[in-house]
Amino acid sequence: MKITNIKVTPVNIPLEIPMLWTGGDYPGTSKAVIEVETDEGLIGLGEAPSAHLAQVIQDLAPRVIGKDPLDIAGIENVCVPPWQIVQNTDDSSAVTAFGGLEIALWDIRGKVWNQPLYQLLGGAVRKEIPFTEYFAYRVEKDGIGGEMDPKAVADYCVRMKAEHGSTMFEGKLIQGDPRLEIETVRAIREALGPDAMIRLDSNMQWSLSTARRVLREIEPYDIQNYEDPVATFEEMAKLRQHSSIPFSTHVPDIRRAVALGVPDNIVVNFAVLGGINRAIRFIGACEAMGVGFWCYSGDAGICTAAYLHMTAAMPWMYEPSQSLFRWQIADVIQGGPFRQKNNVIPVPEGPGLGVELDQEALNRCHQHYLKLGPLDHFDNPDRPGCFKRLPLQ
Repeated sequence: MKITNIKVTPVNIPLEIPMLWTGGDYPGTSKAVIEVETDEGLIGLGEAPSAHLAQVIQDLAPRVIGKDPLDIAGIENVCVPPWQIVQNTDDSSAVTAFGGLEIALWDIRGKVWNQPLYQLLGGAVRKEIPFTEYFAYRVEKDGIGGEMDPKAVADYCVRMKAEHGSTMFEGKLIQGDPRLEIETVRAIREALGPDAMIRLDSNMQWSLSTARRVLREIEPYDIQNYEDPVATFEEMAKLRQHSSIPFSTHVPDIRRAVALGVPDNIVVNFAVLGGINRAIRFIGACEAMGVGFWCYSGDAGICTAAYLHMTAAMPWMYEPSQSLFRWQIADVIQGGPFRQKNNVIPVPEGPGLGVELDQEALNRCHQHYLKLGPLDHFDNPDRPGCFKRLPLQ
């Protein structure tokens, strides 16, 4: 079997309304959807985490066409320059671009053997895959959103619990106001009761001194994890002296995490790690060193399906991954977006990733991208044309 063509489609995956985050308004995400075609009629689906990687993947295509799609190591050897060099002194986009492409190669592998991906990875240790429900400050638009104060955010969480059985929550309480965050955490805990999971994500908004204050005040409310409360691992190490709340980060530097003792968890996308093969090894290293691992939010259904299969097969991925599923109003897969019920989504049982493209939906998401360009995460409504600077306080 040979690869005959690689098709890459940049798409937008918008949210129903933007949420507030450290960089400004967050309206959704832009991705690159990958289709790897073979001479036996099989098509593997992959997804890269940024739309601009579409061109990088197209540039890799001549190196890959004609290769055996089951020879993942051989294809990596023609796509990715020396690993340490591109990760440290050069442009690492080839790593992430190949990571999205490699997901498609695994999808083909599952289709060849008519097995779901989790079976190729060794079988399932769980088939109900947990995800957190998301909350954030959101302005009101057309009757949607309006969670801009502690009571409104808490009421939203209570509604998700009643309507969907959600008891695992993660969110961004980002307006640069420490007292507002503290009061909102208190309101959420009082509304949900003692058994609900609450995790927070600051996106590095706080200075070290403000983070000390915020974490001191919210610690009594049993916060399971706080992602990137400050900007660096070194600041987290200082913050650890004042707080027992676990920390996480999107920066996949396990050596520094182990050396400094923080962060406690790493939250990342498989493509960023260079694909499923390298993610397996990375998660194994996390397990050996006692560093937690889960996946971040905002992906389309292809990458989410990879999360489902990997979490099914990897014992160390026992924590719920993040999700924006409830707010995503588009996807590129049939039946998408995924939606959790009672905190979980069942792992797909079809061959490979177990998902199929919805060509009409793919075209709508692509047209959205062509019309508006990639979704801008850094729009600052308070100062149009100017980017925000951190920390917010």
